[in-house]
Amino acid sequence: MKQEWRKREKIVYLPKNEPEVIDIPEFKFLTIKGEGNPNSDIFSEYISVLYSLSYAIKMNLKKGPEINGYVDYTVYPLEGVWDINEEAKKTYDGTLDKNDLIFTLMIRQPDFVEEEFVQKMMIQTKNKKPHRLFDHIKFECIKEGKCIQMMHIGSYDNEHKSFRIMETFAQKKGLTRLSKVHREIYLTDFRRVAAEKLKTVLRFKVAFL
Repeated sequence: MKQEWRKREKIVYLPKNEPEVIDIPEFKFLTIKGEGNPNSDIFSEYISVLYSLSYAIKMNLKKGPEINGYVDYTVYPLEGVWDINEEAKKTYDGTLDKNDLIFTLMIRQPDFVEEEFVQKMMIQTKNKKPHRLFDHIKFECIKEGKCIQMMHIGSYDNEHKSFRIMETFAQKKGLTRLSKVHREIYLTDFRRVAAEKLKTVLRFKVAFL
């Protein structure tokens, strides 16, 4: 049976548009770090190399070799962990300059994918589609732990409204947000979907007060 995250992992990827507490276990990811305005041309190149490698992994697994635990699967959605640079933190007053952003973009990989196979696919993909950013992709295991998440519907520029709702919810639950670092999971393609219809999972780490 095909592994489809939209059907089998709704609790992780399809929350309601109201806050909830969730404990996220360790998952495997392809990751790449960068900085600057996500509206710049280079940002789309970060996304492109991640997807190129993710699809190379998927398609080559489908053709072989035999890997323990393998089942066909749907490629996971793009995710991003966002912060601002250290210089910007010194003068931050609540106003965001997107040029100050730093990010780690990532695409989750199934549990049966191992580092050795990823590296083989990296070499193959670089040979077919050379790009300097491939050298910056890492294969990592990441555990988020206790978080609050919520589905945000609308423009990325309006996410602060959802974050306020999430922070109020956290306080009522006796939880505190650990930092302004947050995760976004992109369920719609901003290049094809109107801003007011974008669906983005927002998530940040919390702990008990």
